[in-house]
Amino acid sequence: MNNQILVIYDFDIIYDIFKEIEDYLNFKIIKINKNKIDDQNINNQDNSLIISKKKINKIENQIVIDKFPLEIKKLVESINIKFLKKIYNQQSEINLGIYKLNLNSRKMFNEKNSLDLTEREANTIIFLSKSKKPVKISQLQTEVWGHNSKLETHTVETHIYRLRKKINKNFKDNNFIISSKLGYSILKK
Repeated sequence: MNNQILVIYDFDIIYDIFKEIEDYLNFKIIKINKNKIDDQNINNQDNSLIISKKKINKIENQIVIDKFPLEIKKLVESINIKFLKKIYNQQSEINLGIYKLNLNSRKMFNEKNSLDLTEREANTIIFLSKSKKPVKISQLQTEVWGHNSKLETHTVETHIYRLRKKINKNFKDNNFIISSKLGYSILKK
């Protein structure tokens, strides 16, 4: 069993059915009633999905069951798909301080703007963001471009220059990618 939680809200019959087949499911099942929904802070849990009879306001990740008869096999399939989509979406964004980078769309964004990146630009930002210390040009040449670091080329410097210019133009941020004697790094604000 993994750490995903199916929360059944005020729906006893569905809870009883899932408890009966719990050994065959790949998620944990809990039941809450009307009085406990606020206590559980369900909406802030990244690994939960709620099933209810009617839509619950301010809850994002939920399945409403309002049509009967119900096919349990299809419901379980729908639950698994929702959990997979949620995991996929969580893994597709990298936090870069005041910015986020969506790996699927290759968009860097903040609360106000977004910026389309090329695959190479996104890979450069990802590599720099994962590094704990400044990254040397030779390391970027090898790891991001796949070039032999012994080649004399200004590809990395040119690319970083254009990327910094693009970020500054869109976000008015001239200090996102920092360059120093030790190499390039990302300043996460």
